[in-house]
Amino acid sequence: MTEEKDIDGLFKEYRRTGDISLRNRIVEHYFYIAEILAKKFSGRGVEYDDLLQVASESLISGVEKFDPDLGNRFTTYITPTITGNIKNYFRDYSRTIRLPRRIYSVAAKVREATDNYFRENGVKPTVKQLASITGYGEELIIEALECRAPVSLDMGVSSPDGEDDAPLYEVISDGGNAFESFEDSESIKAEISKLDPTEQKVVSLRFLQGKSQSEVGKILGVSQMFVSRAERKIVEKLKEALL
Repeated sequence: MTEEKDIDGLFKEYRRTGDISLRNRIVEHYFYIAEILAKKFSGRGVEYDDLLQVASESLISGVEKFDPDLGNRFTTYITPTITGNIKNYFRDYSRTIRLPRRIYSVAAKVREATDNYFRENGVKPTVKQLASITGYGEELIIEALECRAPVSLDMGVSSPDGEDDAPLYEVISDGGNAFESFEDSESIKAEISKLDPTEQKVVSLRFLQGKSQSEVGKILGVSQMFVSRAERKIVEKLKEALL
């Protein structure tokens, strides 16, 4: 592991060059902070993986913004930053639409079926499997899952040919066409320039270079899920700005 005395040097070099590999080394060094804080807030109605995602995004953003020349320790700077963003996530999460009454029983049965399946098989069931177990339609199950908690993009759903299961992220529109229609617009270019550095890199890699979410994740040193969420957030920002 990188020695603490070398971290300041990495920060200064990253500030000078903007080298993503340097940023990733710093993120890897401090990733334990994101894990600790995510675990601290888990078990309060939000899944650990979602909290870790928020913490990881905060850590990456913090590394990109941190200036070692100000004389502060990064741990002192990033801990309250991540904590604040996690608390904001809880606040925003609590403001989501309340579960419709007609979905209460469906969500409860889906949750019970998921827990039973996991205990017996060691993995979570796909939406298709939940439909078979509960007798509910796949759309109703997804609606119940979306109301209860964010749906995992790795959850399996029926593929378009109806034969095999595919990860949810493969069948959800990634918003690419919405962006491409504005490809030559000066207004979209202006709005992209207002995005934070990570978001701008996602736009460049995904929409301009045509790389897959997995490829972008490897380049940026983050998960495919992180890229997918960032991508949807970017598209919403651009749509809102342009409309």
